Amino acid sequence: MKRIVRGAVLDFLSDPAADQTAAHRYWDDGALVVEDGKVTRVGDFDALGHENTADALVDDYRGKLILPGFVDLHIHYAQVDIIASYGAQLLDWLERYTFPAEAKFGDSAHAAAAAEFFLDELLRNGTTTASVFPTIHPQSVDAFFAAARRRNMRMLAGKVMMDRNCPADLRDDLVRGEADIRALIDRWHGKGRLGYSLTPRFAPTSSPGQLALAARLLAEIPGLHLQTHLAENRDEVRWVAELFPEASSYTDVYAQAGLIGPRSVFAHAIHMGDADFAALAQAGGAIAFCPTSNLFVGSGLFDLRRARAAGVRIGVGTDVGGGTSYSMLRTLAEAYKVLQL
Repeated sequence: MKRIVRGAVLDFLSDPAADQTAAHRYWDDGALVVEDGKVTRVGDFDALGHENTADALVDDYRGKLILPGFVDLHIHYAQVDIIASYGAQLLDWLERYTFPAEAKFGDSAHAAAAAEFFLDELLRNGTTTASVFPTIHPQSVDAFFAAARRRNMRMLAGKVMMDRNCPADLRDDLVRGEADIRALIDRWHGKGRLGYSLTPRFAPTSSPGQLALAARLLAEIPGLHLQTHLAENRDEVRWVAELFPEASSYTDVYAQAGLIGPRSVFAHAIHMGDADFAALAQAGGAIAFCPTSNLFVGSGLFDLRRARAAGVRIGVGTDVGGGTSYSMLRTLAEAYKVLQL
């Protein structure tokens, strides 16, 4: 049945940072016409008044703001229970909090309960689309995608890839890892509104062979995405330089592996040089700006102006559980403060 959703309607046609005058539209008494689960028209309620017939249901939300769902470009559903864990920077954070929490996701029931809670929290905060890290366990991906599909949400996720420099119970190998990933892609990629993201955690926990595997799958299977971390913490950057001495920078590790492209998202990108931003821009890679986790974990302040000047595409991520809120509004408020600094 046709539905009309009435209220104050706001939407966006382009980036307000680039076009402050024509980037958005607003109707104080607006309407969305929804047919077969899709918005077919939007505008002033009176102008769409002919739609208000006996064959349409009207949801009256006057006095409330109606806007498109938020997109969270970087978040960890397996870190729900460690949000607000304090006193550590990145590498210690992983050892002290992240890895122990993620080890629990070998239990399918635990993974399913976490996925239900996590997705309900996203929806409660107005987020309908996200790029999400599960864990190394295939069952963590199955639980997440099953819960997302029941809610008809647009979600990108994939089994975390780690085959070195991590606890033994979270360490993969190339043969088993590839088999798991291919099976997960067959089960979930392109099903409903779901998409699969190849997910090497970050360069230090992937061998060159595993990074090569990710690049091979990315080139072989149409429509795959890729998500990972980049230059979040100074000690991490130094560690990458030791592990990959042939690379000119952290960004160059991913470039040499063939992982930078228009469907690749790199979280954080704080400690970067001009050549790094240029390489991302040229290859079409995007950065997830994660202000609350950058502050809480003490990583640093992202230079948005510099990244924009280089032509890099930017999105915003809450990065729960290093991040401190599921709310994109609160996260954007912290982003504003970071940029003031």
